Amino acid sequence: MDVAYISALSALAGSVVGGLTSGITTWLNQLFQERAGQLARDRSVREDLFKDFIVAASKAYGNAIVSSEPQVQELVALYAMISRMRILSSPRVVACADKVMRATMETYFTPNKTIRELDELIRSGTDIDPLKDFSEAARDELRTFSATRRHVFR
Repeated sequence: MDVAYISALSALAGSVVGGLTSGITTWLNQLFQERAGQLARDRSVREDLFKDFIVAASKAYGNAIVSSEPQVQELVALYAMISRMRILSSPRVVACADKVMRATMETYFTPNKTIRELDELIRSGTDIDPLKDFSEAARDELRTFSATRRHVFR
């Protein structure tokens, strides 16, 4: 075999390997960037859902403390948020959200509280924060989500 052919084939093989390496590197970078973007969007959706639930549940619970007339639309909206959580979140988060709903509904059937009674509840710390377990579960889930993201990209 002629030395010129070997030299040409070696150069061609080197170009092919270099081109493939560059192409594969570009493809992998794009794949990881897309995955990172999707994870960021997923986390943002969960954060927004958790935030909206906390705001709406606080409002509904506050209404239940001072009134025996439930705002049905608010309660239905809360149930809709819990249904979304069933799709997006862990069973622990959903269970805590259900617990908040039960506490809110039960509060409608108790006597309304006066401002003085609310002050006493706040000072004693007794059953005034039905969202505590939910907030902790949501925070843990978001932390786990972030840790999973870091693990995927190591």
